[in-house]
Amino acid sequence: MSSPVQRLTGRRALITGASRGIGAAVARRFAAEGAAVVIGHEPTAKMAALAKDLVSELQASGATALALSADLSDPEGPASLVAAAREHVGPLDIVVANAAVSGRSHFAELSVAEWDYVQAVNVRGTWLLAKAALPDLKASGHGAMITLTSVMVETGQPRALHYTASKAAILGITRALAREMGPDGVRINAVMPGAIRTEQEVEMSPDADAAAKSIIPLQSLQRRGFADDLAGAFAFLASDDAAFITGQIICVDGGWVMY
Repeated sequence: MSSPVQRLTGRRALITGASRGIGAAVARRFAAEGAAVVIGHEPTAKMAALAKDLVSELQASGATALALSADLSDPEGPASLVAAAREHVGPLDIVVANAAVSGRSHFAELSVAEWDYVQAVNVRGTWLLAKAALPDLKASGHGAMITLTSVMVETGQPRALHYTASKAAILGITRALAREMGPDGVRINAVMPGAIRTEQEVEMSPDADAAAKSIIPLQSLQRRGFADDLAGAFAFLASDDAAFITGQIICVDGGWVMY
């Protein structure tokens, strides 16, 4: 990636699920564009270690960065995370609701507990982040929130009903919040990734060649997508270059779904 312009200088961003994958790529891009970044992460030893390493990397480059853990399945988790971020870096200008949980199972084999956990983190967590951050975003003058959906909403992939339903809900949340937050001068948009080769995909599908053979024929661009391929879309939506854009979905999938 070439050196980006400094569109986010002086702004403070909270990115959930940012220990690795898309969230980490967004954190790196925001920091490169001048933002102070808060790395929200799952409260596990593995994710805490990854977040710590990312913070060290960003600080070494001269950025302001810190890591904060939160359980977004807890109804109090999102507000606690926003409050802690505010305490450490000041009022937020940007919130990226990237954290999500998923899983693979036939719909008839899903338990109510599995369904509820996915909805709690992915759907309720996004709503509660918006609710907690609204005062900051409203006062910012540049307030922006970015949610994360998935092409699975459009393609209807099997064995992921709970995840797909949650990502469809994100579309509705984004559009409804755009109507409600717009009068306060706050924008909210969504990014819709396609099949992105992240650490999570590697864990689920370690054979990179096999994964590529199943995905690339579906795309117009004949290569795999990686987390860095999405970072520019997030930076654009967070910046004043997108000052008159809200309630929209940017599909970043190599031309799989023509959204």
